[in-house]
Amino acid sequence: MRSALLLLLLLAVCAASHAAIFREAPQFFNSPDCPSLPDDLEKRNEKGQHHCFNHAVHVAMTLDTAYIRGSMAAVLSVLQHSSCPQSVIFHFVYSASANASSLHATVSHSFPYLKFQLYPFDDEAASRLISTSIRSALDCPLNYARSYLANLLPTCVARVVYLDSDLILVDDIAKLAAHPLGGESVLAAPEYCNANFTAYFTPSFWSNPSLSLTFANRKACYFNTGVMVIDLDRWRAGDYTTKIEEWMELHKRIRIYELGSLPPFLLVFGGRISPVDHRWNQHGLGGDNIRGLCRDLHPGPVSLLHWSGKGKPWARLDANRPCPLDALWAPYDLLQTPFSIDS
Repeated sequence: MRSALLLLLLLAVCAASHAAIFREAPQFFNSPDCPSLPDDLEKRNEKGQHHCFNHAVHVAMTLDTAYIRGSMAAVLSVLQHSSCPQSVIFHFVYSASANASSLHATVSHSFPYLKFQLYPFDDEAASRLISTSIRSALDCPLNYARSYLANLLPTCVARVVYLDSDLILVDDIAKLAAHPLGGESVLAAPEYCNANFTAYFTPSFWSNPSLSLTFANRKACYFNTGVMVIDLDRWRAGDYTTKIEEWMELHKRIRIYELGSLPPFLLVFGGRISPVDHRWNQHGLGGDNIRGLCRDLHPGPVSLLHWSGKGKPWARLDANRPCPLDALWAPYDLLQTPFSIDS
């Protein structure tokens, strides 16, 4: 009955907005080696408290209508390749101005057994700190939600894996979630020390000693914020949201970088993160900033494919102009038109 009501709600929303809907994904179960789930988990689910139990792997993503097709594919890939999929809990952050009921119905219909929670994000509060960048898509307030996860998620969530919506996993997310955060590191991510780090900041930044000395005694390397393991307890203790906001406020007065939400993370965490193997973020598959450019995988093993950049696999597939690697994303696509709903 509950599933039928969700489907009816979803159909009503889609009919009103002429939007596509998504088919139901298979159900995935924990392997025998997984830690036992709490006996009262069903009651916790009903009360919205399933996010507080030991051995859970917490995943945070943003959710919006523009990228929801990618988000659904990413969720499916996480579950399909997890050894303990019933222990994975998703935390979806959405714009407070969006239709929460529609988003909830969409996720619930495709993943009826998924443990997840939705969190509204205050777009207006973020907008006051955002300056225009070289790509308008980067100026969306929801892009900055990753800076506020420690405030949005329950305090019982001590560690979270943040994932962008334009990626798929082909490995067990528990391996990434368990990456050690040595010393006092707040986050872990693949580092790319051969990238031209100075290009992420303006000449005004580098010519001002009080600013450029920010990186003194730090081997700062580029890292992609689309895949991160974050220690939320350490983040809260260090009030890192405020530190990021301070750089954004300065940027409003003195233009010190060009790219959206990435540079503040580099300013605060560059040279201070725990490096993760590159297999966990084969990024740039969207062609970076060049639309239509097809890229190959980086050398080495692959655990996560990331279509960062302008080109998204679903858009290229729909346009019948796919890149070769888009074929690796297609099996996770749950898109279904309203006229081909499974009975």
